[in-house]
Amino acid sequence: MNCLTLSKLALGAALSLSLVAGNANAEAKAVRLSHGYGMLYLPLMVIRDQKLIEKHAKAAGLGEVSTSWATLDGGNVINDAMLSGNLDIAGTGAPGFITLWSKANGIPRSEVIGLGALSTASLWLNTNNPNIKSLKDFTPKDKIAIPGIKTSLSAVVLQMAVAKEFGHANYAKLDPLTVSLGHPEAVGALLSGKTEITAHFTSPPFSYQEAKDPRITKVLSSTAVLGNITLDVVFAMKQFTVQNPKLTQAFAAAQEEANAYIARDRKGAAETFLRISKIKLTQAEVEAMLADPDNQFSTTPVGMMQYVDFMGLAGTIKTRPKAWSELFIDSVKSRKGS
Repeated sequence: MNCLTLSKLALGAALSLSLVAGNANAEAKAVRLSHGYGMLYLPLMVIRDQKLIEKHAKAAGLGEVSTSWATLDGGNVINDAMLSGNLDIAGTGAPGFITLWSKANGIPRSEVIGLGALSTASLWLNTNNPNIKSLKDFTPKDKIAIPGIKTSLSAVVLQMAVAKEFGHANYAKLDPLTVSLGHPEAVGALLSGKTEITAHFTSPPFSYQEAKDPRITKVLSSTAVLGNITLDVVFAMKQFTVQNPKLTQAFAAAQEEANAYIARDRKGAAETFLRISKIKLTQAEVEAMLADPDNQFSTTPVGMMQYVDFMGLAGTIKTRPKAWSELFIDSVKSRKGS
């Protein structure tokens, strides 16, 4: 074998190794995401509508990246979709995320990580039963609609409110009354007054839709009980963020741009919400909701340890983070969160 042949072989081997290394380091060219139905997911709707991931991925040198979106609600449904490999990034209630983080912690293939907070708002417990003025007035005949039993945002926040009212030992006192029903369906059931549903613990815009009806009264708001804490977060499989660091940061940049857009252009944000959610509201109604100071959009987590402490005492999570920052990617850890 002559020197020229050896040189060609060496060059070929080097090119092969280079291609293998390039493929190993290549980031995903497609991202699968989900958001829920309500206003808590507005930043994700803006990201979807304005193709902000595609924009920031290209700016990061990742070329053309495509996105596909699903509309999912309820912690169990979202967690199952993530663990089954059908989602890369999802918006979900903080309790559902914490539940999955706790279960998967230390299991490399299943570990999840928060990309940041998504939204804060007030959940309202609305009722069509004129005899219900407080949590103490619920009877076994009443049924409370929430999007998922036990681990959904509404389920856990209701338990936290019940614990404040009846003592921590009785946090599950109203659990037997809860019924799993998506927010849009629950609105129809509550307003009809013809089903077993006599109450609905829900978020904007559904809470506002119900409150417009004179037959509906508000039993409590979560901000009055717990303060204005983060309700929804965005998360991903930890393995996805490790394999796609630039894409993860592109998503973070997209979310920050979406939040700035919502703050800057309330009219445009309202139009986006109506177009993506397809919920039947007027432009003025959505703009009024966005003007409510309870409704905020920030990537900085607030009050995460309230959930952790409650869920730890309730026994619904076994592994507890020592600090809120353990739940999130490194770029979020320096924030003044809680």
